[in-house]
Amino acid sequence: MAGIGVPELAIVLVIIVIIFGVGKLPEIGGALGKGIREFKTESTTEEKEEQERLEAGDSKTASTLTTTSNSAKDDNTVKVGGSRADEI
Repeated sequence: MAGIGVPELAIVLVIIVIIFGVGKLPEIGGALGKGIREFKTESTTEEKEEQERLEAGDSKTASTLTTTSNSAKDDNTVKVGGSRADEI
């Protein structure tokens, strides 16, 4: 399949210069760069927040599992002859 090569990029650049003019190109490039930078910043911020939420959820889940496990251990004891013995 055909990819975008140097000749195609040159044609696109010529069309952009014709449409916007040489004076507007730095302004357009700056706005495009600023937009890309903001997008990257926001996406990494979202990733960090999601990771923090997952880590907080994991510790909460681990705490719940520990509590449930301890509760289950208490439920698995049986009184034998008036004393408590652990089941196997």
